[in-house]
Amino acid sequence: MKNFSYYIPTRIFFGSGSVAKLARAGLPDGKGLLITGGSSTTKLGYVDRVCEALAQGGHEMVIYRDVQPNPTIENVRDCARLARQEGCTFVIGLGGGSSIDTAKAAAAMATNDGDWWDYVFGGSGKGQKLKNQPLPIVAITTTAGTGTEADPWTVVTNGQEKIGGGNDKTFPTLSIVDPDFMMSVPPHLTAYQGFDALFHACEGFLATCANPVSEMFSLQAITLIGKSLAKAVADGSDADARANVALANTLAGFVESLSSCTSEHAIEHALSGFHPNLPHGAGLILISLAYYRHFAPVCADKFAQMAHALGRADGDFVAALADLQAQCKVDTLKMSDFGVDNTDFGKYADHAFSDMGGLFRVDPQPLTRQDVMEILAQSYH
Repeated sequence: MKNFSYYIPTRIFFGSGSVAKLARAGLPDGKGLLITGGSSTTKLGYVDRVCEALAQGGHEMVIYRDVQPNPTIENVRDCARLARQEGCTFVIGLGGGSSIDTAKAAAAMATNDGDWWDYVFGGSGKGQKLKNQPLPIVAITTTAGTGTEADPWTVVTNGQEKIGGGNDKTFPTLSIVDPDFMMSVPPHLTAYQGFDALFHACEGFLATCANPVSEMFSLQAITLIGKSLAKAVADGSDADARANVALANTLAGFVESLSSCTSEHAIEHALSGFHPNLPHGAGLILISLAYYRHFAPVCADKFAQMAHALGRADGDFVAALADLQAQCKVDTLKMSDFGVDNTDFGKYADHAFSDMGGLFRVDPQPLTRQDVMEILAQSYH
């Protein structure tokens, strides 16, 4: 039996109406900073509902609404500066991974010196350790894809470097997973986000640092996605399907905390680092069949378990994955639609190793630069 550690300090409230629990959440007295992006969280009334619940708990809120779909170092700097200026005592990320990841990094930089990139490992990051505890972090997710409500990780873009960071200090203190906040996500984004959650679970299952607890969460997340993602894509008002995918996403977040993503995420981050208009989940879908086909001979037993979890009796995981992509109508995506150039595969491979090289170290077997280029070439349309 492999030795492992288990540490997930986040309190999670899951289910319809959970946002109301903010009124009695025991957050620090004083003013909070609510970080969100785009206009949907405001138009749909989510910002107002969160602020109303917090007002019942005696909290005034400052609101930052400018997080980018791929959150930038500038977003983190702006939010950290605002939190210090306003004397905020906690930070809330409301939205998808972009808003919550920005909140995590901003909460850390509100209490620590320097710049977030000083604390990032990989690329041009300086790899320093956070000295001070961040402000308490509240994650309220309106998507089911990143699992960031259940892990300490952030993904921030600095120029063309898109790098994950974080440590035990950047776990959310409290997370709200309320499927009511996910009902209006459009079909294509529901699919992109759901496949992101699926790949968190699959990569964490295959990673050499997987353990019995992470594997349990992986298989349950895969099962829930196989059962419900296509239903949620076809009918966004299907409350049971939405709840199942939301739970799968949170379980996959546990996997990210207890195991690790593999190089699939490093390769995709290189792609969307150069092409910010490429949604992360779409990028993962684009490379997934070639990526998993490469590893299928190496860990046949685990591939069969993942296939069975997706509902395919013959144990062919790659075929099960292709079937699910067709059911979710994302099987016709093309790299070229997002500006990816097939003459740049070497550049993308180099950035994958440079920016997030640690993920390659937990692959089921080592990938070379040439392997990455071949996966990209097989995925290109």
